[in-house]
Amino acid sequence: MASRGTTETSKLKQNLEEQLDRLMQQLQDLEECREELDADEYEETKKETLEQLSEFNDSLKKIMSGDMTLVDELSGMQLAIQAAISQAFKTPEVIRMFAKKQPRQLRTRLAEMDRDLMVGKLARDLYTQQKVEILTALRKLGEKLTGDDEMFLSANAGTALSQFEKVSTDLGSGDKVFALASVEVEKAKQ
Repeated sequence: MASRGTTETSKLKQNLEEQLDRLMQQLQDLEECREELDADEYEETKKETLEQLSEFNDSLKKIMSGDMTLVDELSGMQLAIQAAISQAFKTPEVIRMFAKKQPRQLRTRLAEMDRDLMVGKLARDLYTQQKVEILTALRKLGEKLTGDDEMFLSANAGTALSQFEKVSTDLGSGDKVFALASVEVEKAKQ
């Protein structure tokens, strides 16, 4: 019975992914409904969601310290949480695709954005922000970027994304990712 624990590991991973999806959807819904909420209500709801992400992050940290078989699968989720907390990525949809390691979906989203920009359906600044996020996510997933994409990224990447890349490159030390996430959660609470 070499499969002992495989089912439990699979179920745990599925539950964690569902919880991450729920929190990312909550952030996305909050951004979409921002105009309908007053400033205090928006800030309070966002603060609560960031606290939930922080608690989820703490749970992942405990799991990773006790079960080494899940470390590789949880690393993507850990980076996604760190990105959400640090506000490096502003688009929950991109965070979700990055956490689930979905480069095809990211490239499809990029093509849709190119089309929307051409027909005037997407503002240039929003396009730039989201394209930088997608290209950064693709690079972190090990995808090859074109020369044009690399130039676009270097010309438009902000300090938050640069900080995210620097910390996530050092993933060998997960404590650094958690440390940055903790600092950013504290900033968000204030």
